[in-house]
Amino acid sequence: MSVQEFSGLRQIGQIRVAVSDVDRAVAYYRDVLGMAFIFQFPGMAFFDLDGIRLMLVDPESRDFGGESVIYYRVDDIGLAHEKLSERGVEFSDKPHVVHRDENHELWMAFFKDPDRNVLALMSEVPIG
Repeated sequence: MSVQEFSGLRQIGQIRVAVSDVDRAVAYYRDVLGMAFIFQFPGMAFFDLDGIRLMLVDPESRDFGGESVIYYRVDDIGLAHEKLSERGVEFSDKPHVVHRDENHELWMAFFKDPDRNVLALMSEVPIG
């Protein structure tokens, strides 16, 4: 267990926005708005906005619910999951790896607010 304390969610790490055509949206956000493009997968693309990631996704192409999601960045996802669960948050899953590259693992856990909006914890964990 971590020696860190968990006092609550404080930082947005990623915001997901539903789009109808990812390629068209990439061209607009990258070329027209001038956002820093990171990478693209089938049905989704990512931009960096000074440390906050913008995720554009075609909800029809992936198994996603809802139109948008706010991902809250936490240092210790296990601790945040534990403490929020103790406060009554009902998670739809346990923290798990959703992406891995040569330097980091990206961990997430999803839950909903009282109005059924999808929210998530995210944590980038260095490898090695």
